[in-house]
Amino acid sequence: MRPPPLVLLTTVIAFASATPASAADYPMPGVVTGDLAAHDPSLLKSGAGYLLYSTHDRIEMRSSGDRTQFDRAGSAFTSVLAWVYDYNADGDVWAPDTSFHAGQYWMYYSASGFGSNHSAIGLATSPTGEPGSWQDQGIVHATTTADDHNAIDPNLLVDSQGRWWLSFGSFWTGIRLIQLDPATGMRHPTDQVVHRLATRQQDPQHAVEAPAIVERDGMYYLFVSFDRCCQGAQSTYRIMVGRSAEPTGPYLDAAGTPMTEGGGTEVLASHANIIGPGGQSVLADSDGDLLVYHYYDANAGGAHRLGINLLGWEQGWPRVR
Repeated sequence: MRPPPLVLLTTVIAFASATPASAADYPMPGVVTGDLAAHDPSLLKSGAGYLLYSTHDRIEMRSSGDRTQFDRAGSAFTSVLAWVYDYNADGDVWAPDTSFHAGQYWMYYSASGFGSNHSAIGLATSPTGEPGSWQDQGIVHATTTADDHNAIDPNLLVDSQGRWWLSFGSFWTGIRLIQLDPATGMRHPTDQVVHRLATRQQDPQHAVEAPAIVERDGMYYLFVSFDRCCQGAQSTYRIMVGRSAEPTGPYLDAAGTPMTEGGGTEVLASHANIIGPGGQSVLADSDGDLLVYHYYDANAGGAHRLGINLLGWEQGWPRVR
């Protein structure tokens, strides 16, 4: 995405610092096998095992019984949704975010064209989470070329107070957050504020996207991808994080720099043949929190691959294990 620059400011609050890992400390991805060409992966746990949704082909779906072997099992939608063509001429949809709340499965996803912020975030629901079972509920939030942000890369947060929030954003002026109505999953009927969470002031294109917010021990952690995706072995993606006492921010990195001023503590970056990790999501599983992401394999001509690692927590900050 290639937007014009805009400088953002926010209040600075100091948190205790922690030392980020260096690239030499990063572990390799956990063992996964099968069909691993998943871009912008979102992992969901169901009664039958694991469902992995990713970008393209009406939202690709893979299944796994053990979180190791992943097999392609169809697509979320049986046909391209009519409204998607208003945002992507090929009918392509991207970056799904899947979760289970209030007795059903929820999926937020994006429709756009590469390099454009004429974009929309849609919502679909399902009783099972299985491919072909998803019913589209329509557009949650949209942007035009007149807007200063980009409605793609959605992520749902249900906080400890039961409030629903949707973070999203890609390039332009960075990451945004809106409140949702828990009854419908759509925009909140009275709270229409669009909060600013993160940007890259030092980069004229504001290369930050793919937000994912998780709550842990009373703090909120905003994971994002910095720099450039989708260039094979030339990709420069890396996963960064900041934390806040409130879902709406301000999010600060381990050095106390606000993410609205370019802050971010590195969680995972290129190492060995693992190039450009990003497009991440986080899943709480029985053995701990999982960081789920894609990367480009330098040993396979830059092909994109699924990566899964456990996340440890040290001094209040995540560390890939």
